[in-house]
Amino acid sequence: MFRPTRILQVAVTSLFLSGCAATSGTGHSPTALPAGTASSASGPSYANGPQGTTIGNFVLADGQLQPELQQFARETAQSQNIPLTEVTALLRTARYNAQAVRLMTPRTPSGRLRRAWTSYRKRHVDPIRIRRGVTFWQANKASLDAASARTGVPQSIIVAILGIETVYGSYMGDHRVLDTLTTLGFRFPDPKRPERQQMFRNQLRDLIVLNHEGKVNAYTLEGSFAGAVGLPQFMPGSIMRYAVDGNGNPAGHIDLENSPADAIASVAAFLQAHGWVRQVPVFAPIRLPADAGNLAQDGLQPLSNWPKLQAAGAQALPGSGSAWESQPLGVIDLQDEIQNTNDYRCATPNFFAITHYNRSYFYAASVADLAHEIALRVGYGDPNQV
Repeated sequence: MFRPTRILQVAVTSLFLSGCAATSGTGHSPTALPAGTASSASGPSYANGPQGTTIGNFVLADGQLQPELQQFARETAQSQNIPLTEVTALLRTARYNAQAVRLMTPRTPSGRLRRAWTSYRKRHVDPIRIRRGVTFWQANKASLDAASARTGVPQSIIVAILGIETVYGSYMGDHRVLDTLTTLGFRFPDPKRPERQQMFRNQLRDLIVLNHEGKVNAYTLEGSFAGAVGLPQFMPGSIMRYAVDGNGNPAGHIDLENSPADAIASVAAFLQAHGWVRQVPVFAPIRLPADAGNLAQDGLQPLSNWPKLQAAGAQALPGSGSAWESQPLGVIDLQDEIQNTNDYRCATPNFFAITHYNRSYFYAASVADLAHEIALRVGYGDPNQV
């Protein structure tokens, strides 16, 4: 059984299932976004293709799309009411991205990395992100205040997500999204997880729709090696469903690459859509019993509540407020297999809202911890709410 919360996921894995990822909208760590990489127009022989074709060729010698791309083009054109000629013209420009395949391939035979919360947190809750986060907050205070007031998502959480995703726009990726999604959707099969290819095909379909609607230019749009775009690293499906105009552009244009206001509003809208609860912290301020490991859960929904945890020996910290007490709760284990340690915390629905952005418990906890550190230094808002 796949247990995403107990796996230290690298960025690309989490993109399959979260916010700026597929239909929810996911993100991934900027440490996993290589700079200066380029798409490849060719690749090794493609055993299942017509004679003389290569993995890099999505087009036959006569200029027609490969059969599976032709079928995809027809289905997309029909289901989305887009002229087939428009879809075909775009797909004919797709090129195989060998770098995306290499980066998406598991580094270990099992595909599993040892869980190491301490080093993960150190990489993401770091002095650079804290310092730049303070600067970003101060420079974009009006947009952050407006998004927070509208959605209930604290400014610090929004700032932290943008920091972890791209270090405030420093690492947004330089892979053409069309190449990446076509490559991963049609030339990167995984017998153990066949749904991954379909997910990327769905994202490619969404990209074609966005291009047709004039919301992006799919011929030039660049992003990560998994197809995520802009400061918040939204996948095309998330751009469609959650991207918001944050600066009152008269034409309603949304620019996640160059507009911090749009990125801020979009992150807040995503979290709101996935269950963010106003005035509730990410972690419940309680002291867990010594045997907290027996209470730990997996999954992306809280499976307990305050009465159950109290009965198991949990205690509320003094002056902690009570808004969280009526919420469903879940005890999570931030395990470090290398150092043989466990960091048990009591997560509220807001923690699990963040996991829809990226399905790793480590990611969501790092967002909360970075948000807390930045809020302390800004001196604005209540750091205890994160």
